[in-house]
Amino acid sequence: MEPQKLNDGTEVTIPLRNLVTIVIAVVLATSAYFGTQSRIQAIEQEMAKTAIVRDMNTEFRIRWPRGELGALPADARQDMLIEGLERKLEEVRQAPSRAQPDVDRLIVRFEAWTERLARLEQTVEKDKESAE
Repeated sequence: MEPQKLNDGTEVTIPLRNLVTIVIAVVLATSAYFGTQSRIQAIEQEMAKTAIVRDMNTEFRIRWPRGELGALPADARQDMLIEGLERKLEEVRQAPSRAQPDVDRLIVRFEAWTERLARLEQTVEKDKESAE
């Protein structure tokens, strides 16, 4: 038998069932490839967004305790109340003989505010730790 020569006029016979199977396989492979590429791009974009948020959180975590980003209105109000109580306490301490019951009451209030402030600071620290 003589070897066949291949050229542009060479005919190939293939059953139609096999041809359809090959076409379907190529379509499925192409679809899977582009689906995978799309998913990879979505994951990369999500990672980039997460990195941006993480960097912003790191900046906030560092600058907030330093007071570079401002303070909450509740903090400012509480600080004013504490300062007012401290002034009243000083006034009462300078006149202890006439206002001893008031001094005791103010000391109790001052200690209550101090405890409240400590709890608030603990809550803020817990929130910072949970945010990290």
